[in-house]
Amino acid sequence: MCLISAENDGDYFYMMDANFLRNIQLVVLDLDGTLLDSRGEIGKETKALVPRLQQLGVRFTFASGRVYSALTDYAAELGIKTPLIALDGILIKDYPNGNTLSTSRIPEDKVRKAIEYSDKYLIKIGLCHENQIYVTEYNASIAHTVDKFGSKFIEVDSYKNYTGETLEIIFVSDRKDNLTFLRDKFAFPFTFGLRSSFTKSYSNENIYILEVRRSGINKSTGLKTLLKKLGLKITNTAVVGDWYNDVDLFKTKALKIALSNAVPEIKYLSDHVTTRTNNEDGVAEFLEELYKAKTS
Repeated sequence: MCLISAENDGDYFYMMDANFLRNIQLVVLDLDGTLLDSRGEIGKETKALVPRLQQLGVRFTFASGRVYSALTDYAAELGIKTPLIALDGILIKDYPNGNTLSTSRIPEDKVRKAIEYSDKYLIKIGLCHENQIYVTEYNASIAHTVDKFGSKFIEVDSYKNYTGETLEIIFVSDRKDNLTFLRDKFAFPFTFGLRSSFTKSYSNENIYILEVRRSGINKSTGLKTLLKKLGLKITNTAVVGDWYNDVDLFKTKALKIALSNAVPEIKYLSDHVTTRTNNEDGVAEFLEELYKAKTS
């Protein structure tokens, strides 16, 4: 067992077992709402603890919905030299050399069909590539409404020349019924091989987002691919997150750490919930326990 439970004034709190923590070799961090505070900054305690743990042989990586180029500055800040999981598992690229280890593009005919739906039903659309998101003038407002923090949005006259390298399609609307209708258009058997994910915006509560990607791809599959390349086991891995796109990660056999500000679904699936939020450097709370276990 990795956790020990105890009762405190009628409530339950959890202490992580040091013996289990000593076996952790990889820590996988979500960024927005987890590692980063509301200003997009990494906490001072975390920045101090990461290099100490790296000296003890612990590796760090990110698993984020961001495009790859929106991860690299933070990887440099923490001195990470492990491949990064971008776009919720769609893309895995080595850092710092940038070699692509795994990617999953959407077939061009499906991208063209998505653009056709967008034009027909007047729903805004963006095309995610490895390092940037392409939008037309009509769809430019996507940059201010979707949760692709730190992403570079490039405005183009037409999507015609940008359908071939698309990793993810983003539809955005303030009408939930518009996107649920579109989600049905991307359901089996109409678009075999694709998976759609419907969520509310993290930062804009009145905005709804439909993300379309190749089926069978998520943060969990990305992590499994990375572990295979690194020669590590899932049971020697800790994942830290807060949001709905972390659910697949939190269904694995990794040690699952939810921040205090996490959504209920993530807290329910977690092994441990920190007492601090992302704005209080909640990641450092876990890393401190990990460091104590490694040095005890």
